[in-house]
Amino acid sequence: MLNSLLNIYATFIGLFSFTYIVCYIILALLSYYAIKKYLNTKHYIPNNVIIKSNYIPGVSVVAPAFNEGATVVNNVKSLLSLTYPKYEVVLVNDGSTDDTLQKLINEFDLVKVDFYYQEKIKTSRVKGHYKSTNPLYSRLLVVDKENAKSKADAANAGINSTKYPLFLCTDVDCILKNDTIIKLAKPFIEAKKRVIATGAGIRISNSCEVKDGFLVKIHFPKDWYPRFQELEYVRAFLFGRMAWSQINGLLLVSGGLGMFDKEIAIAAGGYWHKSLGEDMELVTRMRKYMYGNKLPFSIQYIPESLCWTEVPATREVLIRQRVRWARGLVQTLYLHKNIFFNPKYGKTGFLIFPYFFFFEFLIPILELTGVIILILGIFILNINYINFLYLSLVVYLFYLIITFISILLDDVIYKNYANTKEIITLVLMAIIEPFFYHPVNVYASLKGYYYFFRQKEQSWGNMQRQGFSTAKKAKH
Repeated sequence: MLNSLLNIYATFIGLFSFTYIVCYIILALLSYYAIKKYLNTKHYIPNNVIIKSNYIPGVSVVAPAFNEGATVVNNVKSLLSLTYPKYEVVLVNDGSTDDTLQKLINEFDLVKVDFYYQEKIKTSRVKGHYKSTNPLYSRLLVVDKENAKSKADAANAGINSTKYPLFLCTDVDCILKNDTIIKLAKPFIEAKKRVIATGAGIRISNSCEVKDGFLVKIHFPKDWYPRFQELEYVRAFLFGRMAWSQINGLLLVSGGLGMFDKEIAIAAGGYWHKSLGEDMELVTRMRKYMYGNKLPFSIQYIPESLCWTEVPATREVLIRQRVRWARGLVQTLYLHKNIFFNPKYGKTGFLIFPYFFFFEFLIPILELTGVIILILGIFILNINYINFLYLSLVVYLFYLIITFISILLDDVIYKNYANTKEIITLVLMAIIEPFFYHPVNVYASLKGYYYFFRQKEQSWGNMQRQGFSTAKKAKH
């Protein structure tokens, strides 16, 4: 009986692995085509034309901040220095208990103003709005609100306070390239179909040199876990998301860098303050809204690194982050389960949601059951270890090929690495990733699922950022 069940399971895993590999081959081809297409048309409307135009859409940069007093002044100055003719910076002080608000008031000559605030998205109480008396900072609006222990709630208050039809949501400690708004706004200007959201590549700022909120020099991560995450970001942002963008299948626009059509975002209800994956959940609801109203739409991804952010440097903080991500994934899939195989939602119902269920949610569970069966097989069953090793080797080699292609594309197109040594280091990290880093992610995912199904409360917590190196003395 046990041997029969084992054979059934082995057949299932074999078919599952084959399907997984075929899907990734298709994604690789789509990604290649999408990147090539972007590079051939990236200058369709030159940046200098956009900068000088009076007919471009205005953009509001929304940046929630909680207890960011140590760096908030420099971070805001960085946001105020972006290149775009019509934009504002909406900084949301989310009930900070430190001197964040006072530092902003002192540095930017802020005064409390009468502001026509429309609560189109329900949030916790907004205590006031501040504008600068200095014309140099006329683009800045500071929103002071009560803390609701939710970045989503702070972002919604910022959206309610914006004046432009597009908003760019980012984290206040993220470092954006000077032309970020231009790059993300171009699809809204050029596309024939209504674009409701755009995203772009995010890179790791750990070990980079930063001065006064500006990125001075890019360094390859020096620490163990950030290096592994560098691999993840290259694969996810350059490889996976470009492929989904090509077939208009993006379900996730990162909360660290995403531009949205404000009208559609508000109509969909804004960010859900109870979600631990609010970026994915918002895009899902925006897609549902467009399908429900039979409106053609597009969500596009830019294959360029436009944002640098600090990632977890220790295993404990990484696990805490990935537990949130995993819980956010299953939370979104469960909340919107009516999308699955529903003709009303087109490819979202028949392709995107099934993919995320089988190849994002289910894989950690299958890996755990595989380990359990392998252990049982050692003591109880007669497992054909040769076939098992062959299957494992095929999956491992395929993973390496995908990762190496991603690294190669990233280096050839964008040249983000200083020398060959850094590329070789990244390749070596890819070889050992499945044995040292991947198990940590599997553990965190399973823990996140457990928290969700047990309905265990979990707050966002503190990522314990280490901060940046200065331009004068880089700390390695």
